[in-house]
Amino acid sequence: MATTRFPNISKRVFWDVDYDSLDWQQDRQFIIDKVMNYGLWDDFVAVMRFYGKPIVKQEILKSAYFKKEVLHFLCFYFDLEPTDFKCYTQRQLQEQHWNY
Repeated sequence: MATTRFPNISKRVFWDVDYDSLDWQQDRQFIIDKVMNYGLWDDFVAVMRFYGKPIVKQEILKSAYFKKEVLHFLCFYFDLEPTDFKCYTQRQLQEQHWNY
């Protein structure tokens, strides 16, 4: 069941799920991932205020995927290296296809 207090995040970020059924604590990694990859600046600010910088930092490091530009922004914002992220180390292990 969703909590009554929740951040003001654009519903468009969660186009593929039922927004009203999100549990803001139990689904926090999913929510943070979606906001980082598809949200607007206001969504980012709302997530940071709701969860706090330490929790967001903890969750993003475990994420399986970030767009390249998002990963670089997060490195800058949280003073991290790409190699600190699970998604980066997994990406490096994947075989690259031809770039033509």
